[in-house]
Amino acid sequence: MAEDDLMQDTEASPPAQDAAPTAPAGAALTDAQIHGRIVDAILDHQLLPGTRLAEDKLGQAFGVSRTRIRQVLIRLAHEQIVTLAPHRGATVATPDPEEAREVFEVRRMVEPLLVQRFMEHASAGHLGALASCLAQEEAARAAGERRRAIRLSGEFHLRIADGAAHRTLGRVLRELVSRTSLVLMTYGNGEVPTGCGCADHRTLLAAIRLRDGKAAAALMTQHLLEIEQQLRIEPPGTQAPDFSQIFGAKPCRG
Repeated sequence: MAEDDLMQDTEASPPAQDAAPTAPAGAALTDAQIHGRIVDAILDHQLLPGTRLAEDKLGQAFGVSRTRIRQVLIRLAHEQIVTLAPHRGATVATPDPEEAREVFEVRRMVEPLLVQRFMEHASAGHLGALASCLAQEEAARAAGERRRAIRLSGEFHLRIADGAAHRTLGRVLRELVSRTSLVLMTYGNGEVPTGCGCADHRTLLAAIRLRDGKAAAALMTQHLLEIEQQLRIEPPGTQAPDFSQIFGAKPCRG
């Protein structure tokens, strides 16, 4: 791809290949569309880790049979987004500390390669879509729309995968982004986590425009590492209590 083409960002990029298709008005949803709706709700933090996904209620909500819902939940379980347990049914997965670390470890393996491939394969339209996604993320943060900003933050990474033209790693990353949302909700100190930051994405975009593959890969690695370090990924019960905070401020009695 010519450098001049990469430097332009005026065209629109096609939607990411693995994005859920939209059903025509009044048409019955396909299993892929139901799957996409559930994943979207998780990415938007509308379905929290541990939320029970009752087949009958989901069937009523989507207007389909429990059998079809069950097949979608099985697929989500294979993607480690949903947990299936005997006698309990399906719940939104709650990653344990080891799983949380693995998600970021694999993302640090995959995404530096994807950002380098983006510079080799992406069209001007892909770069334009990436810049547009960042602008929308910045606007959402400025407006205090945290959930929308978080969603756009994940979309920024998926846009890089889309332009990288690596279908296998693109599918892997889409699953990892969904699982990252669960990690952020589980280990984000009880608040809606901020996820990525616009400043890091802006720096990444600048490196991509300069066609500096080495710098972009290093920035991506550091970016993902910093997100992980912001979380409190600890096994339950292993955090040492702060005795000074518990006992130090209380006056003695008697």
